[in-house]
Amino acid sequence: MSAISRLLRPRSVAIVGASADPFAVGARVLVNIEQMGFKGDIHLVTRRAQTIGRHTCVPTIEDLPEGVDAAVLVVPEAAVADSVASCVKRGVGGGVVFAAGFAEVGEEGKAKQERITAIARAAGFALNGPNCMGFSNFVDKVSFSFGAVETDVIAAGEGGAAVIAQSGAMMGNIASALGAKGVPINYTISTGNEAVTGAEDFLGELIEDPKTKIFVLFLEQIRHPTRFLELTARARALGKPIVLMHPGSTERARQSAQSHTGAMAGDYAVMQTVLRHHGVVQVDTMDELIDTAMLLARWPKGAQGGAAICSNSGAVRGISLDFCATVGLDVPRLTDETVAALRPIVPAFVPADNPLDLATAGMGQADIYGKTGGIMLADPNVGCAILAMVPGTPQLQMAKGSSIVPLMQTSDKPIAFVLMGDEVPLTPEFNKLIRDSRMPFFRSPDRAMRAMAHVAAYGEMLAATPGADATPRPMMLPGTGTIAEYQAKAFLASAGIPMPQGGLAKGAIEAQGLAAKIGYPLVMKVQAAAITHKSDVGGVALNICDSVRVQAEWEQLRANAAAARPDVTLDGILIEKMSPAGTEMIVGARRDPDWGPVLLVGLGGIWAEAFQDFRLIPADAGTAKIAAEIAQLKGAKLLGGLRGSPPLDMAAIVEVVGILGRVMRDHPAITEVEINPLLVRPAGQGVVALDALMVVRDAI
Repeated sequence: MSAISRLLRPRSVAIVGASADPFAVGARVLVNIEQMGFKGDIHLVTRRAQTIGRHTCVPTIEDLPEGVDAAVLVVPEAAVADSVASCVKRGVGGGVVFAAGFAEVGEEGKAKQERITAIARAAGFALNGPNCMGFSNFVDKVSFSFGAVETDVIAAGEGGAAVIAQSGAMMGNIASALGAKGVPINYTISTGNEAVTGAEDFLGELIEDPKTKIFVLFLEQIRHPTRFLELTARARALGKPIVLMHPGSTERARQSAQSHTGAMAGDYAVMQTVLRHHGVVQVDTMDELIDTAMLLARWPKGAQGGAAICSNSGAVRGISLDFCATVGLDVPRLTDETVAALRPIVPAFVPADNPLDLATAGMGQADIYGKTGGIMLADPNVGCAILAMVPGTPQLQMAKGSSIVPLMQTSDKPIAFVLMGDEVPLTPEFNKLIRDSRMPFFRSPDRAMRAMAHVAAYGEMLAATPGADATPRPMMLPGTGTIAEYQAKAFLASAGIPMPQGGLAKGAIEAQGLAAKIGYPLVMKVQAAAITHKSDVGGVALNICDSVRVQAEWEQLRANAAAARPDVTLDGILIEKMSPAGTEMIVGARRDPDWGPVLLVGLGGIWAEAFQDFRLIPADAGTAKIAAEIAQLKGAKLLGGLRGSPPLDMAAIVEVVGILGRVMRDHPAITEVEINPLLVRPAGQGVVALDALMVVRDAI
């Protein structure tokens, strides 16, 4: 067994710091181990008692038998390092450290944590923590946690979940909430500061577990992005969803994470973009985490198609359409065949469409709820259903539940059953029906629709066509550091990105010759790697229409650059054909040190900066994904033609973004590219890159 397997699935355990005081942490751990029904050997280490309950105690770790699988170190921060070292000497496989006071409190604590990290890693000791609440393995019936282990709510099972959280409190909250909703829970793991083992290690250990089919994560930092992405790919191949909540979209939240678990947050937006592309279901709230995991635990393939919505309230129709549009959940129109099947069983005075209003029909047809839901789910445009009902009398509550439960148990498309009314009490009989059936049940249609939007997005991702061609086509890079515009343009042009006709001139006569060859009007720009913002040094001249002006601007531009940057020697002046006016966009890419290359596309001018109107796109996205992201820009209507203007060449924009993605994949040394502006012409007339910036890192 590996060290982490010995820790998670121990055959023998030791509690270092055991206590007979029922309120002590060491006592709580022993109670949890015994209540879970652990069948292996239990060893207690304490100087304060010779026996606790039926167990004999030993005074020190050195008195333990050789080769205990796992130990819980209930010791103060000052004693942790020596305790870990003693465990290593006795051949203990791994251990849990509850104590705080390490990396989460600053540099001094970080130094203490690095000491225990070094001791554990040198010996291959699987240390969980510090600053954590441990773990519970409900499959093998062992708990190394001092928190309450709710065995009356949480139980292992086939298709169960593994809950992994850096926060111990969130670990417990998530597991309890899912357990109460009928989701089997196989493992709950709090990773704390992750001095040695982290979320990636536990995910890697459990990902092949045949009984565990879904992973629910609350992480304030993903410390090993490359490994995490490898695991997400494996989970996707195994059909096991990963649902993630990752706080840190604001600076204050990032600071809070650092003080909580010593986590240093990276670029949140880039992380979101990459993980979403790799099939991780990301949510923003605790409600979404619980609700989405509940649905995916039963339907791990997600939903492929929009939502059928059925209610016995006409008001829910309008509410649903508005809310689904907000959360991005499609509500498709039903086919003629589906409408024809519904028409005989729904009231004549209501439309047989989606969303569907049953009005008062349920009072005379007890099975109408499941019957109409089944008809709508059979529609080829429908991939899931939300059945949101007004509760009514206790008899009607049972009629609704009894009609819908059989549909849910046989459906391969996700179903959310909603009884509105918030805290209005439901009968014990109804609650038992829901509990026994494990029906995904909600009291709020908003929560059901928001969760189903995640489930549908996940299903669409699984069904999506493969991304970009992964065949590398590397080209010779023009140098390192910041690359001069003319060199960056030449490189990007060789990759297939359209550039203006032009060339670099090193003298006035050469400039006039190029001008005559290119044709007027022209643009002239000074060129040097050290001058990235040429307008700031008076290094740009526009609308040059004759040879005399070329000569004059040659002298003026050189003089301006010399005055502003006397330390820089120009490579020359770029002479280019001036492009007619058009719509400007920005297309860029950068290589995140953790998550790799991502692309950026947005409208030019004030849109991208002032209105934050841009989209981040993975570098290996295919054309369909790129086009879909561009369509989500706030100013996307400008691209389709507005107020009589012709639609712009969307295909050409998509092609440039795709080429840039390929360039970033093929050339790991490129850290940044910016094409700003990219001039976009009407459909069929293409695009042209008017300016380009490129940065290449030095060889490592």
